Amino acid sequence: MRSFSPDITWLEITFRLAAAAGLTGLIGLERELRERTAGLRTHMLVGVGSALFTIVSAYAWSDFVFSREGGTVLDPTRIAAQIVTGIGFLGAGAIIRQGLSIRGLTTAAGLWVVAAIGMAAGAGFYSGALIATAIVLVGLGPLRWLEYGLLDRLRKEAQVLEVDLRPEQPLAPLLAILERREAKVNRIELDEEEDRRQVRVEVDLGGAGGREVVDELSHLDEVISVRWTP
Repeated sequence: MRSFSPDITWLEITFRLAAAAGLTGLIGLERELRERTAGLRTHMLVGVGSALFTIVSAYAWSDFVFSREGGTVLDPTRIAAQIVTGIGFLGAGAIIRQGLSIRGLTTAAGLWVVAAIGMAAGAGFYSGALIATAIVLVGLGPLRWLEYGLLDRLRKEAQVLEVDLRPEQPLAPLLAILERREAKVNRIELDEEEDRRQVRVEVDLGGAGGREVVDELSHLDEVISVRWTP
């Protein structure tokens, strides 16, 4: 028994690719405005590519004969399934490790989700693609304000210690002082520059005083300057 491969018009192909480009371009524009590594063009290319792969999976084989008896079965999901694997390598390239901090996870996740939106548009599942785009934009916008606004206020115990070290100096003396004072370190960020190493530590000093810690750190030879925000 010969199976039937569905057909699709040029107009429908154009609309699906345009929908993928428009929806994923909105997410890319948000990333572009925040000056992230992957911006408008990258997100749009990922979305359009995913949509085209999905269209090819389902509609590009009308000239072939498929039958279970002959052992050739059309599987429209086979090519599309590889998008998920391929986009993982692209997302890994957007993740950057800088010292003890890791950046680019949100951008990598954005590339992953725009691939899904592109697949939905390529499959003609416009409602799913539109709803997902709206949810992602809310997550990148209002939820970001919630994360860095309300949650920061709720974490009253988090105090910030900023230390500038001389180039190539280790963090061990700084951490040793904090450990000796039984401070609870919540997060450490390290930025490398040509003339210094900038260390930002979110810490709960407990009973220890911030001024005493600053004075002790200032006496270290490898320390250029210390700033304390209680």
